[in-house]
Amino acid sequence: MKEEVTLNPKEQRRLMVLNQVETNRLPRLQAIELLDVSPRHLKRLIAAYRKDGAASLAHGNRGKRPHNSLDEELKRQVLELAQEKYTGFNFQHFTDSLAEREGINISRSTVRRILLNAGIKSPKKRRPPKHRSRRERYPQEGMLLQIDASPHDWLEGRGSSFTLVGAIDDATGKVPYALFREQEDSKGYFRLVRGIVEKHGIPLALYHDQHTIFESPKKELESLEDQLEGKKNLTQFGRLLSELGIASISAKSPQAKGRVERLWGTFQDRLVSELRLAKAKSIEEANRVLAQYLPKFNRDFQVTPEEPGLAYRKVRSDFVPDYYFCFKYKRVVGGDNVVKFNGRRLQILPTNIRASFAHAKIEVHEKLDGILMVYYQEEYLKVVTAPDEAPLQRSKAPVVTSGEKMARKPFIPAAGHPWRTVSKKLLNSLG
Repeated sequence: MKEEVTLNPKEQRRLMVLNQVETNRLPRLQAIELLDVSPRHLKRLIAAYRKDGAASLAHGNRGKRPHNSLDEELKRQVLELAQEKYTGFNFQHFTDSLAEREGINISRSTVRRILLNAGIKSPKKRRPPKHRSRRERYPQEGMLLQIDASPHDWLEGRGSSFTLVGAIDDATGKVPYALFREQEDSKGYFRLVRGIVEKHGIPLALYHDQHTIFESPKKELESLEDQLEGKKNLTQFGRLLSELGIASISAKSPQAKGRVERLWGTFQDRLVSELRLAKAKSIEEANRVLAQYLPKFNRDFQVTPEEPGLAYRKVRSDFVPDYYFCFKYKRVVGGDNVVKFNGRRLQILPTNIRASFAHAKIEVHEKLDGILMVYYQEEYLKVVTAPDEAPLQRSKAPVVTSGEKMARKPFIPAAGHPWRTVSKKLLNSLG
C-alpha cells in the first residue's frame, strides 16, 4: 500500500507540468519557464519523478522536527515563569529577565510566540503611532534635565500609594537620580537636585512644568527695596536654582516635556514589575529597589549623545550642601535678641560679630530634617531655645454677687447748686 502524500499548491503545479512533459504535451523549454528552474534542475525533477512519483515533489524535511526548535521542557519552564514569578512583565522585559536572572537566552520573538500561543498577551497597551515633530535632543549630557513627579499605585495594593520624583537627561535618556515620596512637594525636589549634584555635578538647566513649586503665583514683589534691586519673586525651589546657577525653563504643555512623560510610562510598566518581584511593601523598600534598578535601566535605554563629555559643573571644594538645600526665611531680631519663627523663640547667643543683634535682619534656615539654623550676612549664629514670654497680668474689676448691696453715700448738693436756688425762691414766694 502506497503512502499518501499531501502537496502544497507550488508542488501541485510542478506535478501538473511534469505530467505534461512526460506525456510529450509540453516542451521542456516551456516547462523551464513555467517552473522557473534551470535545465539541469528540471532534469533532476524529472528523474526523481520517474523514480518516486509524486512523493518526490514533497519537501524532504516535511513532518520532521526542525533542528533549531525549542525543547518542550524549556517552553513549559518559560510559561511557568511568565505565569508565576514574572506575572505582568511585558515581552521585552520578560526576555531580558530570563537572560539575566534565569540563564535562559532566547529571542524576544520566540518568547512572544510561546506566550501568544498560550493565550498570554503583553500587559503594555500599544497605541497606533501619531505624527509628531520631536524637538532635537541637547547635544551633551548634563546640559538639560527634565524633572517631574508621577503619583501611582506603585506597590499594586501591597502598601500605600506614593509619588515617584525623578529626572531624565535630555541628551542621553539616562536617569541621574530618582526617589519615592509620600507626595509631590518641595522637599522631594530639593532631595532630587541634591542627589544629582552630589552624584554627578550641577546641570546647566532644568525643564519643568508650571507647578507652584517652581513658579510663584505672586507676580509682583511685596518689598519696594526688592523691586528697586530688580529681584524676582522666586519660590524656595526657584531660589535654590538661582543660588546654584541652574537655568529654570518652564514647559507650556505636557507634550513639551515628552521624554519624562514617556519615562513614567516605562517605569509604570517595568519598575512596577521589579517592585512586585522584590515583594516591596513600603516606601523604604521601594527606594532600595529603585536604587538597584536605575543602573540597569540606564544601560538598557541610554543613547549616545551628539557630543562626548559632560556638561555638569563640579562643585567647589568648600561647597556645603546644607547651606543651599534648605528653606530660607528672612526675619528681624527683637530687642531682646530673640527671633520668632513658626511659634518658636530662638535666643541668639553673644558673639564677636557685633555687640547686639537687636532689630538686625537675619535669615532662618530650615533644613530638610527640620533643624533650624540662623545666619547673619552668611555668618552662622549660635542660638538656644528662649523661654516663653510671661503672660500679661491685668487687674480685674470686683465681681458683685446678686446677694450683695453696694453702700450708697447720701448726695449733698453744693451751696451754689440749682436745687438750693430753686428751694429759696420757692420759700420766698410762699411767704
